[in-house]
Amino acid sequence: MLQIGTKAPYFEGVDENGNTVKLSDFAGKKLVLYFYPKDSTPGCTAEACDLRDNYQRFLAMGYEVLGVSRDSAASHQRFIAKYELPFHLIADTDLTILKAYEAWGEKKMYGKVTEGTLRTTYVIDEQGVIVDAIGKVNTKAHTEQILR
Repeated sequence: MLQIGTKAPYFEGVDENGNTVKLSDFAGKKLVLYFYPKDSTPGCTAEACDLRDNYQRFLAMGYEVLGVSRDSAASHQRFIAKYELPFHLIADTDLTILKAYEAWGEKKMYGKVTEGTLRTTYVIDEQGVIVDAIGKVNTKAHTEQILR
């Protein structure tokens, strides 16, 4: 994982609507940047819905929320529509952002070692510095982990 206190790596990606989203778009704002494996799977849905249900809390505290997975923009559109997610999702199909944020790598799944998305969340401050890094995400209570 990236270290707390380091500058967040620059990123540029495309959201569910085909719009370009960059780290610099969040200059002067706090950002919850979360990486998740796959749209509409149980853990990812629980995590997204927890963030959705607490979205107004995040906004009230000056945070923006942005999700990243390797799913396509079309998949993200369906996920957002189905669960009424109020935040954008980046389609990182070439893994550029996932790798820059060390959210792609080896993991064990059902006893097998595979490569995939490592569920990770970074909290980035107004100056673009990582102020928190969460690697053991509790998908059902992720907001509490972030705001603790």
